[in-house]
Amino acid sequence: MRADMLKDMAADDGRPAWGRDEFEAKLRERGRSYHIHHPFNVMLNTGRASPEQIRGWVANRFYYQIAIPVKDGAVLANCPDPAVRRGWVQRILDHDGFEYGLPGGEKFIDAGGIEAWLRLGEAVGLTRAEIIDLRHVLPGVRFAVDAYVNFARRAPWQEAVCSSLTELFAPEIHKQRLATWPEHYAWIEPQGLAYFRNRVSQARRDVEQGLAITLDHFHTRALQQRALDILQFKLDILWAMNDAMALKYGVNS
Repeated sequence: MRADMLKDMAADDGRPAWGRDEFEAKLRERGRSYHIHHPFNVMLNTGRASPEQIRGWVANRFYYQIAIPVKDGAVLANCPDPAVRRGWVQRILDHDGFEYGLPGGEKFIDAGGIEAWLRLGEAVGLTRAEIIDLRHVLPGVRFAVDAYVNFARRAPWQEAVCSSLTELFAPEIHKQRLATWPEHYAWIEPQGLAYFRNRVSQARRDVEQGLAITLDHFHTRALQQRALDILQFKLDILWAMNDAMALKYGVNS
């Protein structure tokens, strides 16, 4: 069925394909819908959030953090290209962490992004237990994240890759947090912001791979429009998560 889907979407609909630069520009234009512009996120990054609102955001976003390596595992499971898999597996290591032996029996351990998020949770006043057991995760957040993982499992792997391109816009949102949170929320332990520092460079690296695959694969006008729709779907997932949190915790004006 997946092969038939791809064949149908690749059919010439009479419109010329955009060139690579124009197609990339259209993908980047979708950043207007990125959740950096959501009122709940604007509140967080302009210093108007209460400790309860920040803790609610951190606890709920943890559900998204633990879903990322599951999503990336789905890409690996569906992708037959070993060269792509070799590059993509780094994303799982970034989030789950890794270790390897050194001479003399010592080990190098990278705790990974999920552990960094748990430390952020502790820095804002949550316990590890209440983050890990997901007691604060809202139904709307859970539904949105699960929809994203299910899409990655069932879609052709190139489409799952395309859905990751919200990373195009991620460095800016992390830089905003690093620039504004220490000033507005001095009560948060500075070391808790390590996740944001790490992701600024990691997201840029990930974009290079995901964007190259997308520009190569979605090469007809019909496929390019499909890619734009997939990216919008992922942007809507992130927006819906913020909608759920805004409904629960409110948005301070």
